[in-house]
Amino acid sequence: MDDLRPIKHLYARAGFGLRFADLQKAKHLTIRKAVKALFKDSETDEPLAVVQGSADLMAVIKGEAEVKKLFVQQQRQQEKELNLAWFKQLYTTEAVLREKMTLFWHNHFACRVNNAAFAQQLNNIQRNNALGNFKELTLQVSQSPAMLQFLNNQQNRKNHPNENFARELMELFTIGRGNYTEQDVKESARAFTGWGFDKDGKFVLRPFQHDGGQKTFLGKTGNFSGEDIINILLEQKQTARFICGKLYKYLVNEQPDPGHIEAMAEVFFTANYEIRPLLEFVFNADWFYDDKNTGNLIKSPVELAVGLTRQFYISYQRPEVLLDFQRTLGQTLFNPPNVAGWPGGRNWIDSSSLMYRLKIPSIVLDGGLIDFTGKADPEDEAYIAANRYRQNAVNSRVQAQPNWDKFLGDIPKNLSNADIAQFLLEPKPGQNLKKNILQTNEIKTLAIEVVSTPEYQLC
Repeated sequence: MDDLRPIKHLYARAGFGLRFADLQKAKHLTIRKAVKALFKDSETDEPLAVVQGSADLMAVIKGEAEVKKLFVQQQRQQEKELNLAWFKQLYTTEAVLREKMTLFWHNHFACRVNNAAFAQQLNNIQRNNALGNFKELTLQVSQSPAMLQFLNNQQNRKNHPNENFARELMELFTIGRGNYTEQDVKESARAFTGWGFDKDGKFVLRPFQHDGGQKTFLGKTGNFSGEDIINILLEQKQTARFICGKLYKYLVNEQPDPGHIEAMAEVFFTANYEIRPLLEFVFNADWFYDDKNTGNLIKSPVELAVGLTRQFYISYQRPEVLLDFQRTLGQTLFNPPNVAGWPGGRNWIDSSSLMYRLKIPSIVLDGGLIDFTGKADPEDEAYIAANRYRQNAVNSRVQAQPNWDKFLGDIPKNLSNADIAQFLLEPKPGQNLKKNILQTNEIKTLAIEVVSTPEYQLC
């Protein structure tokens, strides 16, 4: 399995891992050919289309109590369906690189909005531009009704500027904290006055609410619009460094390497913020495959569940259990903790979540029971209260069905137990697991044991 380590590492980081069915093809791929194949498979953009319409709660806020109640119930149902639709796409798609990067942008442009249609639209923007141009992605996200509502730019008006969006655009989305002043925030907010959306959720510029006066931003003066502010921010190479620093932590290592990040930023900046050349540079770099950058990242809850589902071809008779997994492990799609997103890394693991992480694979693969009683963070309380299906899932049977015939049939006959274990893991197995491998005769039992180890939590 050692000769496959680079390809396995690439697919673990650029997707959700290799399956045994991919083994024959993978054995004959060079890194460059594998990278090209990942991009080719991700040429297709499959937008989510489970939510129709764009009704907003404000449209019915003056209605009868019963009407508002039904509206809220409908919204909750749509949120649930949207979450499960994306999750299913994650574990069934062949466009793994596009979906992996959509996950990255979903967290980079973190947004919580009580309108499933708006959330779906934003998700499709992130997917459509996931491998495209960062400038175009930033502009489309900034003009989406989800972000306009979430960061209060709908209330940003001439003579009464709201600084929320302008601040987060700089601090979290582009140039990073410490590279702008409070005055830059104020001037930038003025440029975004008048940005909003209509009753159909379409972006509109309201000219009578826009501040058309002179503004001074990052040392430049002019009658700047919101688009101008985004352009000026991307003219700063620090923006390329900031994005590349986050991407390095997502794809390479939680511990930043300033030299590698600077090299990435040079590629990104020179390519006018085209995302594909940046990813090609990273995936073809020798340092990407260094031992210190292999099997060292903690899988996010979504990556853990998606990778397991893909590897064992799992079907869920009660898909709602996937919502329980997300909530219990601390990453519910479309429901980030705040505008900064999920912090990731070691923050994914605490004593409670680690217990669930180690139990879930064997429970899913062996038809067991699980008690979803993990604690929620305070920001999630309202969401959990609204999703009453979760309360009925406590001590419930997972009702998941792995396709063991396909999984076992895909394993080449000449592979040893040690080879099978190493293929399922990114880091090398620990001593205890090595001992158990030698004592296990049944491959199904071996596979369940391997994915229930701490090593399986890493990619």
